[in-house]
Amino acid sequence: MIEINSIDTPALGDRSYLATDGQVALVVDPQRDIDRVLAVAAERGVTITHVFETHLHNDYVTGGLALARQTGAAYHVNARDDVAFERTPVEDGDTIAVGESMTVTVLATPGHTFTHLSYALADTATGELAAVFTGGSLLYGSTGRPDLLGPGHKAALAAAQHASARRLADLPDETPVCPTHGFGSFCSATQSEGNESTIGKEKRVNPVLTLDEDRYVTELLAELDAYPAYYAHMGPANAAGPAGVDLTAPAPADAATVAARIAAGEWVVDLRTRRAFAAGHVPGSLGFEYGNDFTNYLGWLIPWGAPLTLLGDSPEQVRAAQRDLTRIGIDKLAGAASGTPQDWADRPLASFEVARFADLAAVRHHRRVAVLDVRRALEWADGHLDGAIHIPLHELLARMAELPRTEIWVHCRSGYRASIAASLLKAAGHEVVAVDDAFADAAAAGLPVVGGPARATAA
Repeated sequence: MIEINSIDTPALGDRSYLATDGQVALVVDPQRDIDRVLAVAAERGVTITHVFETHLHNDYVTGGLALARQTGAAYHVNARDDVAFERTPVEDGDTIAVGESMTVTVLATPGHTFTHLSYALADTATGELAAVFTGGSLLYGSTGRPDLLGPGHKAALAAAQHASARRLADLPDETPVCPTHGFGSFCSATQSEGNESTIGKEKRVNPVLTLDEDRYVTELLAELDAYPAYYAHMGPANAAGPAGVDLTAPAPADAATVAARIAAGEWVVDLRTRRAFAAGHVPGSLGFEYGNDFTNYLGWLIPWGAPLTLLGDSPEQVRAAQRDLTRIGIDKLAGAASGTPQDWADRPLASFEVARFADLAAVRHHRRVAVLDVRRALEWADGHLDGAIHIPLHELLARMAELPRTEIWVHCRSGYRASIAASLLKAAGHEVVAVDDAFADAAAAGLPVVGGPARATAA
C-alpha cells in the first residue's frame, strides 16, 4: 500500500510530499532544508530513489538537486527546462517505475509556467491512482497564478491553466489531489481553505472546472495582485542548481555592533512580537514579528543582498528565522543576538503607540491625523477609510517622501503589516501609531468606509 506524507512549510504556504511503498520513496517538490525530508524517510525506514520537480519554482529555492545528490536519487525535471545541472529529463506521457510497486506518469500541465508538469502516482499491480501531484496547477479551490513569468504571458498562461485543469479532471473522481501551493502561498491565484481534496470535489467547487475558459480567464486576471519582489530571484536560482543550506549559527552581535550596522544603513530586524517591539526597541531597528508571514514580507521588502542582522527572544527563535530565510535564498546573516532590547542597545530605547480603530475614531473627533493604509491594491478597492492615504507596504520604502510630516496612524487588515510599516516609519523619523486591529471592525468603530465590500485576504 502506498503511503503519502506531506511536509508542510506554512511560512511559504507550500507542501512537499514523500510517497513510499514501505521500501523505497519518491519526493515531490522538496524545500531547500532537506533534513526534514530525510527525517521522514528515516522514520519510515525507506530509501529515497526518485525526486520530482513539478516546475522551476518562483517562491522558494528548491532542495531537489541537493536531495538527489545526497541520496543518489534520480532527479526528474522537465526536459524543456533550461537548467545548468544534470538531471533525468522527463516529458509528457513518460512513465517511471519507482521500486517494484509504484509507477509515476508525467502529465504536461502548463499554466503556472509554460513547462509545468503534474505527476500521477499509481499502484503498479492494480493501476489504482494513489494521488496526483499538481504543483502549481490544480490547487484546492483555485489554481496557480499565471503572471509570474511577466505580464505579457499571463493571458496565454491563464488559458493554458484552464485546459490543464480539465486534463487533470479526466482522472478518476476519487483521485487525491496533492498540490504544492495554495496554503497561503502568493503563487496561488486566489486563496482557499482545506487540507485535502479529490478530483471529484474540485470538479464541484473549483472555478477553473466550473467556469468556461473566457469567464475563468477574465475573473482570474482581475483577481491578481502584487507578489513578493524576491520571487524574481527564485527562478534563476533554481535553474542554476542550488546547493544545500548551511545553518551554522551567525556571528554574535553586541550592542556596539548593532548600533554600527544601523548607522551604516544595514538592516537590523527584531523578531519579537509586534507589541513588544512597539513598547521598546533598538532605535533604527525594524520590527518583523516572527511567524508564518515573516519570510514573505521580509523577503519582499529587504533590498536583495543587503546585510541582515537578526534580534530575537531566544537562540531558538533566531535559528527558526534563519532556516526560513534560507528557503528563499537569504543564506548569509551578518550576525544575530538574542535576549532583550536592553541587551542590544547602547542608547535609550525607541517606542511608538499601538491602538485600535475605536481609538482612531476618537482621535479624529478632536485633532487631524494622517491615516496610512498599507494593504494591497485589491484590498483598498474593496473598501477603505475615507480620507486615508494608500501606499501598499511593499511600496512604502520607495514612496516615503509622499507622506506628510505629521502624526501618522497606519493600518492594514489585521495589524501585522501595519506593525512593519510603523517600524519603517519610526526608523525614518516619523511620529507613528500602529493600529493593531481587524479592518472588518473599522466601520463599527465609527469610521467611514468607502468603496466596495471588505474582502478577506492574506495578512
